Amino acid sequence: MANSQDSSRGPQQIPVVVLAGFLGSGKTTLLNHLLHRSGGSRIGAVVNDFGAIEIDAMAVAGALGDSTVSLGNGCLCCAVDAGELDLYLDRLAAPATGIDVIVIEASGLAEPQELVRMVLASEHPGIVYGGLVEVVDAAELDDTRAKHPEIDRHLALADLVVVNKLDRAADADRILGLVRSLTDRAAVVPATYGRIDPEFLFDCRPSEERIGQLSFDDLHAHTEDEEEHAGHLHSGYDSLSFTSDVALEPRRLMEFLDSRPEGLYRIKGYVDFGPYDPVNRYAVHAVGRFLRFYPEPWAAGEARLTQLVLIGSGIDTDALGKELEACKNDAPHADEHGMWGVLRYVQGPAEAEAGLEDPPA
Repeated sequence: MANSQDSSRGPQQIPVVVLAGFLGSGKTTLLNHLLHRSGGSRIGAVVNDFGAIEIDAMAVAGALGDSTVSLGNGCLCCAVDAGELDLYLDRLAAPATGIDVIVIEASGLAEPQELVRMVLASEHPGIVYGGLVEVVDAAELDDTRAKHPEIDRHLALADLVVVNKLDRAADADRILGLVRSLTDRAAVVPATYGRIDPEFLFDCRPSEERIGQLSFDDLHAHTEDEEEHAGHLHSGYDSLSFTSDVALEPRRLMEFLDSRPEGLYRIKGYVDFGPYDPVNRYAVHAVGRFLRFYPEPWAAGEARLTQLVLIGSGIDTDALGKELEACKNDAPHADEHGMWGVLRYVQGPAEAEAGLEDPPA
């Protein structure tokens, strides 16, 4: 997948992903999968309500206890209570850690929207909300809904739903349809053994960036089953790369973003609004319903392009490409109020409220 982000400039914020799901849904298995298949990326794992949960990565590094563990590739795993979350986010987001993404694994009985609120309320300049991922056990979904009806509310809040253990469900199509009916435009991804493509959640660094380091992949002894599945993840993603040397009209782009379809999970890249702001380009970060823009001065002599990457599950990339084409605008003049919709999502004092189109209840 093409990566339109320029690592030399722009917001150096670490996405914080909240990983939720009821006991036995497969959250820890999914987290282990991300740790194993992170490529050259460094993952900070924060485990809420640690209890007796065992994470393979921690076993590799040694006994965890209540302390922070540093793995060979810079991954840090912390066992915390929710009240300590901001303290650990601050520690993990420190530039010296080299962390690329932070994953908070919620307790199986936690209210995920409270963790989401805590991330959104954080004033740490080094982090950004990376989405709520809800993991469900396909084989036990009906029973789980009967015992824990609040799962319907959790699914409605999710940005990405991983329907795990789908191979154990007798009626997989019905389960997938049910989950989709309970979400609010979230991407719904089928999976077995928690295997989803990490690109859904974060940008994987090329493996050559790890030269000279002892990586987690080097430490882990893969089983034959893992080797068998290493070349093909059980749930891929759809992506669209869009580039334009014609500026985009801000109102049209906001209409596109406000109506983004079910299954479109991430949008990243840069936007040129032409005469609406000739000084700045706008980095864009969207995950689920969360949206934020970052104005950045154009570099002298830099080609003025819009470069976007869209990632989702089951999305119509051709249709999305046409919709983005329709946002182009080569008019030399700008409406003085045209940028108001964009500026609502520029980082500011009310960012937590403005950045989430449908805040958790």
